[in-house]
Amino acid sequence: MLVLTARNLSETKAVAHGFFGREGGVSDGVYASLNCGPGSNDRRDNVVENRRRALHALAGGAPAKLVTLYQIHSPKAVIVTEPWEIGAQPQADAMATKVPGIALGILTADCAPVLLADNDAKVIGAAHAGWKGALGGVIANVVAAMEELGARASRIRAAIGPSISQTNYEVGPEFRTRFMEMDANHARFFKHGVLRAHHWQFDLEGFVTDRLAAAGIEDIECLGACTYARANEFFSYRRTTHLGEPDYGRDISAILLR
Repeated sequence: MLVLTARNLSETKAVAHGFFGREGGVSDGVYASLNCGPGSNDRRDNVVENRRRALHALAGGAPAKLVTLYQIHSPKAVIVTEPWEIGAQPQADAMATKVPGIALGILTADCAPVLLADNDAKVIGAAHAGWKGALGGVIANVVAAMEELGARASRIRAAIGPSISQTNYEVGPEFRTRFMEMDANHARFFKHGVLRAHHWQFDLEGFVTDRLAAAGIEDIECLGACTYARANEFFSYRRTTHLGEPDYGRDISAILLR
């Protein structure tokens, strides 16, 4: 099982965390093997078992409950007070909790998973930061949700997990225009495209880092792992699209308050 961790969150003794790759599960075909996304067309029992394995690895066998969201690329963040089952998850893209034993899970396949923790307040958060959610304010909103539970932005440590790299994220001119209309300084997250004229390479990880800093977070770690390039290790929506595959799996990133 491939599990990446961030140094800054590993130093936060109150939490366990992990950015899981696609290895170590029971799914096969395009979902091989640790597909944790119930929104895929994989067999439900495979997804349930994969999520159980990821939770067991995260919690070390201690009692815990994993929750994920019905992610809609929005800026919405919710506060978790009790766990829910698959099928009853709220539509949102970030969450925060101060309840021990609840693992906050984010599902991705190119978008950036962000895990956050305030060790002093014993508050954790998690966000699904695709370009749309990041531009819309999902980072500021998850920090606000954590602060509502007693966290302080200045104490929060954040880590950005595996996501598509700038080298492999080519976008059209209308994409860049959305960012430039919001702030001309966003130009620094774009480089001229190398594959097609009038296209751009977007730095998602850099933009999410900027949004975390704008929310008042100083301790930020980026794992720098490209989901598109590392086909044997991570799922990628864009790679699946380029290969013409019928569907794709989802990696899970999770954080747990001990």
